[in-house]
Amino acid sequence: MTVRLHWFLPTGGDGRTLVDRHAYGPNGQAGRKTPGLRLPDIEYLAQIAKAAERLGFEAVLTPTGTWCEDAWLITAALSQHTERLKFLVAFRPGLLSPTLAAQMAATYQRVTRGRLLLNVVTGGDSSEQRRFGDHLDHDRRYERTDEFLSIVRGVWRGEPYDFHGTHYQVDGGLTALPPDPVPEVFFGGSSQAAGPVAARHADVYLTWGEPPAQVKEKIDWIRSLAEREGRTVRFGVRLHTISRDSSAEAWATANRLLDDLDADTVAAAQAALGRSESVGQRRMLELHGGSRDQLEIHPNLWAGVGLVRGGAGTALVGSHAEVADLIEEYHALGIEHFVLSGYPHLEEAYWFGEGVIPELAARGLLDGAAAEGSGGGAPLLVAGGR
Repeated sequence: MTVRLHWFLPTGGDGRTLVDRHAYGPNGQAGRKTPGLRLPDIEYLAQIAKAAERLGFEAVLTPTGTWCEDAWLITAALSQHTERLKFLVAFRPGLLSPTLAAQMAATYQRVTRGRLLLNVVTGGDSSEQRRFGDHLDHDRRYERTDEFLSIVRGVWRGEPYDFHGTHYQVDGGLTALPPDPVPEVFFGGSSQAAGPVAARHADVYLTWGEPPAQVKEKIDWIRSLAEREGRTVRFGVRLHTISRDSSAEAWATANRLLDDLDADTVAAAQAALGRSESVGQRRMLELHGGSRDQLEIHPNLWAGVGLVRGGAGTALVGSHAEVADLIEEYHALGIEHFVLSGYPHLEEAYWFGEGVIPELAARGLLDGAAAEGSGGGAPLLVAGGR
C-alpha cells in the first residue's frame, strides 16, 4: 500500500491567515475588497490545480457549502485546464436526486476521461442544511445517505433498478451509460449513525487528523463494521500542512498564523463551532479546548487551525523530514489517502511538493507517478560561465 496524496481547492477564497475570509459574504457581497483575500476565480484556482498536478498530487478536494463555489461546476471547468489531475467532488446527499447524481457522475467521467472521485458530505450543521431546504435531523440525514448511496450504486449497474425506502421511491432508475471507471466514494463521519453507512458504502473512509492513537481507534471501528458487511474499506486522513526546510521555520510560520488571532475572534469561532451537531467537529474542539496552550497534541501535529476554522483543525508542522515521519506513522496504521491543504494553498502546495514528496519518494512510499511529479530525480545542471 503506497501513500496517495491529494491537495485542496479553496473555492471560497484563499489567503495568508486562518481567519475565515470568504469571497462571498453573508450579505451577498461578492468579491468585496478584503486585504489579503484571494478570490476563487477560475484563473487562481487553475494555478493551484496545475501546481498540484505538476507536483505529483493525485487529486484535489473541492468543498461544498454556502460560502464556496459549486463543486461540480468549478471542477468540470478546471478539468479543461489540467490533464491528469482528479477531482474529489464534495456534495450533499438529499439536495439532489440520487438517480440524477449517478447520471451526473457518469457524464463527468466521460467528459474528464475518468477523473472523478466523490466525497459524500452528509452534513453536521442543521442551519447550513436548512439554507438548502433540508430539515432532517442529524441521524435521519445519515439514514437518507444510506438509501441515497444504495440507489446510486444500483443505477450504475446499467439496468433498471427499483428502490422503495423511507426517503426515496425509485422505479426503474437507470444510468443508460454507466460511469467508467466507477468513481471511488470517500465518506466521513464519527457518529454512531455514520459508522454503518461508511461500512456499507465507502471505498475510502476519511477522518480528520486526530492523533494517531485516536485515528487507529476509528480505523479499527470502521474495519470491524465493514467486515460484518463482507466488505473491505480503505482509509484516508484530512490534514493541513506547514512544512519548511527547518523545523524552526515551520513553527515560526505556525506561530505567525496565531498572531493574527485575537481572543475575541477565537471565542466567537469556538462558540459558533460548538453549535455544530457533528461528532467529528466536537472531537476536533476537544483537541485544544479553545486554548492556545499545548497546541502540539502529538509530535509535529498542531491543533491551532481548529481554534477558528471548522472541519479539519490540525496541521502537520515541521521540517520536511519530520512531516514525512508523521505521514509514515499514519501510513503504518493503515492510512492510504492523505488529503492536505495549507494557507495560502498555492505556496503551501509547492512547500510540500518540493520538500516532503521527495522525502516520501526516497522512503519508497509513493508510486511512480507521484514520485516523478515531485521532480526529485531532476539532474543537477552546472553553469558553464555564460
